[in-house]
Amino acid sequence: MGELARFSDLPVELLPLVVSHIVRPSHLATLCLVNKTFYTFATPILYERVFIYAWHKEGKAKVTKLFRTLAEYTHLAKFVQQLVIRDFPKALQSEEHDMILDLCLNGIRNCTDLRACTWTRHGSLTTRVLETLVNCSKLCELEINGQHNNYYNPRILPQFTHLRKLSLIMPSGPVIATLPSWMHNTRETLQYLSLICKSSTRVTDGVLHDIASSATNLEYLYLVGCPKVTHEGLWAVISSIYRGIVGLGMEGLSTAFDMAAFSERCNRAVALSRLRSITLTVDEHTSLSEWQHHVLSLLSQAPLQQFHISTVGGHVDHRLSDEFCKAIVSAHGNRLTRFSVHRMRMSINAIADICARCSALQQLFVVVEPNDLDALGPCLAQARKLRAVHVNRPLDFGSEDVPRQSYAKILEIVRQCKPTVKQFGFNTRVFQVERSATVTEDGSVSTEVTLSPYENPEIPEQFLVVRT
Repeated sequence: MGELARFSDLPVELLPLVVSHIVRPSHLATLCLVNKTFYTFATPILYERVFIYAWHKEGKAKVTKLFRTLAEYTHLAKFVQQLVIRDFPKALQSEEHDMILDLCLNGIRNCTDLRACTWTRHGSLTTRVLETLVNCSKLCELEINGQHNNYYNPRILPQFTHLRKLSLIMPSGPVIATLPSWMHNTRETLQYLSLICKSSTRVTDGVLHDIASSATNLEYLYLVGCPKVTHEGLWAVISSIYRGIVGLGMEGLSTAFDMAAFSERCNRAVALSRLRSITLTVDEHTSLSEWQHHVLSLLSQAPLQQFHISTVGGHVDHRLSDEFCKAIVSAHGNRLTRFSVHRMRMSINAIADICARCSALQQLFVVVEPNDLDALGPCLAQARKLRAVHVNRPLDFGSEDVPRQSYAKILEIVRQCKPTVKQFGFNTRVFQVERSATVTEDGSVSTEVTLSPYENPEIPEQFLVVRT
């Protein structure tokens, strides 16, 4: 019998494919230590996307370590394409603050291939950081905290002239005031605009009218918590887009938003003929039956692939009707890859219909009544291509009333799913689904299903503020 093949016998050309499946930075760092060959292939992937999140242990200390590395080791900084800073040291002594800031500036300068930057920690983004980012010639995606509050000069923002993607979180009045000129400067390249305002009144119909003429190349528009935006302002932007919108988010807009009028205008102009993703919210003042009818009309011409719907805030009275879900599935089921429902009740029959008739479904996020959990597994078993599931309980069931769902119950549901399911979440917990095959004594093969902690350092899609 010949000698068994060893991992080192594999052609080196296969190594990038193997390494690409490693998601945890700590695991990639370990691969870099194996030998020179592994180092060559693993190091670019390890540094391609670097991020600091607020929930990271010693996150603020890691900021200093990260930028010291980027400042002192240029051969590593050159691999960085995406920089995500969601935590940052604050309340520092002047000397320590200056030291960290210098490390940041030098580190950013060394990231010569930087394509995307997220910097959302309030009070940490400064004029000098923005001036340094402006000089990153390949930067095309920017997500920042828009509360400038004397930390940075908003007049710098229109100098980012080659952006493809722009996201502003809680923008202040002076930052909003830069939008018309900023949009004008990026009108040839900007394809994605997200404004997250958390009920601020600064984004209005007037603002949208002012930027509409520069929004001609937009493909994705997401407005969150903009209670002064009505169908008039949104239509001003939508009607200005040359090729048609691809992704649209309308969350927490004005109670005066007329879905019937907006639907009629979009259909008359065939404005949504490229729409693949939509995110909608409904508030407590809305007549749900009429609203659902107008939404169906709005989406009638869209090649929809992703559907997201939720209520505004903590409102829990609305229930997504079986008829509405059935109509969405009948019109778009052969294309839908994601069906996402947050903070709205729906029946187990609606979930069963979605799983049975959405032949391309890969992601399902739903709200399930506690009494329906036993029936959920057979529903999910009908979805042949399903990859990710997240189940939430109805909002009015407080943590005191509904016990934390047991691991055994979750595993029981997962075992009924197709083998394609790789991720399963319940309320605030997210698991990876692991399957291992064993050969029994009679030669048959059995598969053991287990749940392991979520390893991907990225935020799970179902927890994002903006779902795209």
